[in-house]
Amino acid sequence: MFNKILIANRGEIAVRIIKTCQEMDISTVAVYSDVDSTAPHVLFADEAISIGAPEPRESYLNIEKIIEVALENDVDAVHPGYGFLSENHQFARACEKAKITFIGPSIAAMTMLGDKLRSRQIMQSVGIPVIPGMIIKANSENEIITAAEKIGYPVLLKASAGGGGKGMRIVEKPDQLKPALDACQREALAAFGDDTVYVEKYFRQLRHIEFQILADHHGNYVHLFERECSIQRRHQKIIEESPSPLLTDDLRKRMAEAAINVVKTAGYTNAGTVEFLVDQDTNFYFLEVNARLQVEHPVTEFITGIDLVRQQILIANNERLQIKQADIYKRGHAIEARIYAEDPENNFLPSSGKILFVEAPTGPWIRNDSGIRSGLELPIYYDPILAKLIVWGETREIACKRMETALKQYVILGIKTQIPFLRDIVSHAEFKKTAIDTHFIENHFAEWKPGYDHVDLSLMISAIEEDTQRKSFSNSANNKRATPWIQVGRWQI
Repeated sequence: MFNKILIANRGEIAVRIIKTCQEMDISTVAVYSDVDSTAPHVLFADEAISIGAPEPRESYLNIEKIIEVALENDVDAVHPGYGFLSENHQFARACEKAKITFIGPSIAAMTMLGDKLRSRQIMQSVGIPVIPGMIIKANSENEIITAAEKIGYPVLLKASAGGGGKGMRIVEKPDQLKPALDACQREALAAFGDDTVYVEKYFRQLRHIEFQILADHHGNYVHLFERECSIQRRHQKIIEESPSPLLTDDLRKRMAEAAINVVKTAGYTNAGTVEFLVDQDTNFYFLEVNARLQVEHPVTEFITGIDLVRQQILIANNERLQIKQADIYKRGHAIEARIYAEDPENNFLPSSGKILFVEAPTGPWIRNDSGIRSGLELPIYYDPILAKLIVWGETREIACKRMETALKQYVILGIKTQIPFLRDIVSHAEFKKTAIDTHFIENHFAEWKPGYDHVDLSLMISAIEEDTQRKSFSNSANNKRATPWIQVGRWQI
């Protein structure tokens, strides 16, 4: 087994990976940018190394620097988390060259499936239906214009190397195409280091459903059922659940078989997700493969009882899957809500500043994957996800109510979050009736404004007093790795 793993990421996913490594008695190395020196993932890791300036290309996307840190600290393997370099075949190749195990798929599979265009070609070749659109890389703006005209408006522009809603734009008519294309390419280059964009047909009423796959290096494949990811805002998933309330046993079986066929065709190993779109007539279309751990993986862990990060590490260590398809059962219902630093009163723009106070909900079957703490200064350079709240219930009805209650108890002061928005979604009558699709937000929340609940005055006073007592970290402290003694500030008995 690996002795030491470097986590090439930050925030809640880095903390999540560290926790499983701790359970497996594997030492961890965190990397951090200048503005993340006191972040929780830095505190929780066994070692933490600075890798540069806040801009992602200077730190979390800096392949050369991350490999240098791994070599200098005798690292056996690298876990990329999600986002940043997680689907970058050049990073995987750099790890291989340095004789460091990349915890993810092979370079060949990543190259094949990480490119959304190439993966579409492969799926068509094995008879899996795909959304109408481009299947070759465009060499010019004119080729994209021609493809859009052939497909028919509205169309969707998508970053070939990307995911997570970045580098995507809906184009309703021809005169919107060029500015949307320019914006997509800029965003894709900044997020993934690749500005390749393609175009596909845009459907107005679809469900977004994905299947979690595990595959080892010995020819064993299993699926861990599906996740419903239809609740999206600006193409970004914000609430996910498992199992999908749409799927019948027959449809689930057919989609699972298609997902396994996808990864077998690609020779895929480790954890991956095969994403589909399902239309009103329950026809399903291959969308893409996410060759990494998904943000929403905890709902699958809740209904199956399987630690996906542990499985990733075991597979990367060339171990055989010890779980058979017949042994995997889904139990109950799980829902995840992503907590973002966004201002719901200002068009959901990112919110930054100092987090004065955090109190996460607790209770039976409530999980909080978090990358924040009270007193943390929130940087402006990265994806605004702060945490993920996950609940489980014996039924979907119970899970919905548990999530609604937990969101009411979730307190983050000092910055703006969209917690009230999430709470209103899960309590909405149509959501409870499972009448959902990818346009649920715009159909039911286009004019949404946050309400204002009574906030316990004593809680506010406590948060303000705590912030007053905590002195700002000195410049010298900011240049050091965070420790509990730095973090606690002024204290008294």
